[in-house]
Amino acid sequence: MKAWHIAQLNVARAIAPLDSPQLADFMAALDRINALAESSPGFVWRLKSDDGNATDIKVSDDPNFIINMSVWESVELLFEFVYRSSHTPVMARRREWFEKSAEAYQVMWWIPAGHVPTAEEAMARLRHLRENGPTPHAFTFRERHPAPDEDGGRIDMRPEPSRVGRA
Repeated sequence: MKAWHIAQLNVARAIAPLDSPQLADFMAALDRINALAESSPGFVWRLKSDDGNATDIKVSDDPNFIINMSVWESVELLFEFVYRSSHTPVMARRREWFEKSAEAYQVMWWIPAGHVPTAEEAMARLRHLRENGPTPHAFTFRERHPAPDEDGGRIDMRPEPSRVGRA
């Protein structure tokens, strides 16, 4: 068993109340996407209420502010779910449903296998990322950091300057 898992949080502010017609497609996709996550390779856990999703878990007084949090065996398996599964087309529509954030809205961090992160812990990691940029404490897909017991430093996923603009 791996000693470390990757936790992720993403946050969003809906453009309208969750029960509005503007959010109907998003809300209708939740059960399917959550089931897809739970059946994906590397999935460990996700934050959910008694209703089966996290849209009613509040970390803010703003009723349109929602969170999503999950734990995965590795960054690579989380990446596969986010960007190479049936989740991707739904995520591609996020601007239809959510305000564009001027700040980081997604964060990852390493947790000991078996630890269940809290929403408060996750929001603190997001604040850390927003205030300090990517560090081993809180990072992004673009600037990953290895698990604490792995050798090496940050894994920078930005394209090399010589490759920018080339096909």
